[in-house]
Amino acid sequence: MEEQKQSLGEFLRSARERRGLTLRAVERAAGVSNAYLSQLESGKIRRPSPLVLHKLAELYEVPYSLILERAGYPSPTADTAGGGTMIVDSRLGPINSNEEQELKEYLRFLRSRRTQGEGG
Repeated sequence: MEEQKQSLGEFLRSARERRGLTLRAVERAAGVSNAYLSQLESGKIRRPSPLVLHKLAELYEVPYSLILERAGYPSPTADTAGGGTMIVDSRLGPINSNEEQELKEYLRFLRSRRTQGEGG
């Protein structure tokens, strides 16, 4: 018997709860309204914004490609090459897990600078 796959909403709620976050905490951290998050988790939003999904993937520390797949979007980053590398972009080629982590940290830094610049 095949295991039934969680819906996007169930997956997001589970990921949020694993991180010990409330909807209000996610709203503050990701800049996504509590109402939108609630509707997303309940399945009322059919085609969520990939930008919002990216913010949630980062906050919940889950692969963006997995969330995109659950939402019904094509996921080019889901393809992996041998040796545990991931194809990030055709211009970058495969990267290893250490490089992936460094890229994520750098993106967080850039985004935090952008967010701080917008607020002040």
